[in-house]
Amino acid sequence: MSATLSFFDHFAALQDPRVERTKYHPLRNIVFIAVCALLSGANDFVGMEKFGKSKQAWLARFLDLSNGIPSHDTFGRVIGVLEPGQFVACFQHWVDAFADTEPGRHIAIDGKTNRASLDRTLEQKPLHVVSAWAREANLVLGQVAVDEKSNEITAIPPLLRMLELSGAVVTLDAMGCQKEIAAEIRQGGGDYVLAVKGNHDHLEQDLIAHFAELDATAEAAGPRRQRRVMESKDADHGREEYRRCEAVPVPLDLRDREAWKDMQSLCRVTRVYTERGQEKSEVRYFISSLPANARRLGAAVRGHWSVENNLHWVLDMTFAEDRSRARREHEQENLALLRRWALSALMQDESMSGSLEKKRLMAGWNTDNLEKLLGLF
Repeated sequence: MSATLSFFDHFAALQDPRVERTKYHPLRNIVFIAVCALLSGANDFVGMEKFGKSKQAWLARFLDLSNGIPSHDTFGRVIGVLEPGQFVACFQHWVDAFADTEPGRHIAIDGKTNRASLDRTLEQKPLHVVSAWAREANLVLGQVAVDEKSNEITAIPPLLRMLELSGAVVTLDAMGCQKEIAAEIRQGGGDYVLAVKGNHDHLEQDLIAHFAELDATAEAAGPRRQRRVMESKDADHGREEYRRCEAVPVPLDLRDREAWKDMQSLCRVTRVYTERGQEKSEVRYFISSLPANARRLGAAVRGHWSVENNLHWVLDMTFAEDRSRARREHEQENLALLRRWALSALMQDESMSGSLEKKRLMAGWNTDNLEKLLGLF
């Protein structure tokens, strides 16, 4: 195996949709330069072209650049016509080399809307991407795109079928709290922790009523033995937060309990925190196929926010995803996947220190760092 196959093998199955007479630049050139540019600080097609021209001598070690560096229009046009399903399959091929399969690993699933992809003139809705995030590994495991947030429910089952769920704990917000999704997770061998809101007849009301009854009978020995409680306090950057997680087994008289596959526990999480000097509070409810272990359920609930803090926020702040105006064909969807690929690769890297922004700069400045990220050594 040659040195470059460590990267190119992952994209070997990607089909080039262009007709032969238009293949002025090989597909491998376009994909490779695009990935390298994103790893090195570029956020759009113009940046990809400029990166390619500035690193042409280095790129020639791996690519046939007889026709030079593709223009930014070529990057946009070709990336836009690539079939997203094939692109995701190539990404999955790479993820398999890093994905953790240890029992108890946490997979957080959540969606993100790319606001700038909205085009009212063409009546094009903003792209909404649902991602699976491996919390401990800081790795995107897969993505499915839909044309608006309301369709997120339809995107979750095919995303789950892409993943190795055996032994994993899968968390979703209230949009994903669906009987079919719970069953899909259990069928794949995983456990679920699902946030509950008023999008199901009587479920949230029944949970509120059950915990209220426990509160009212707190002195009774039976309910007290059943309820498991974990409390924690944090203070950081002037913000104080108190969290209380209570977990109980599913009561036998809970309505529709059998409709939720293997549901074992109910959970109430109370947060009391200060924000700009004002005390605020919130109470949230969850159902789970895990036993009523407050510590484990509380960790899963709190850990779910890593998909927002470590993925969505980083995509906007470091990769400027919320400002990307790519709109033609599959441009935005395939760019979203490339960003997640680059973010995951940077997070897996241990050879460079500092934030992702600093790592991107170091990769752009020194191609030795870039080669390590790509496995070209």
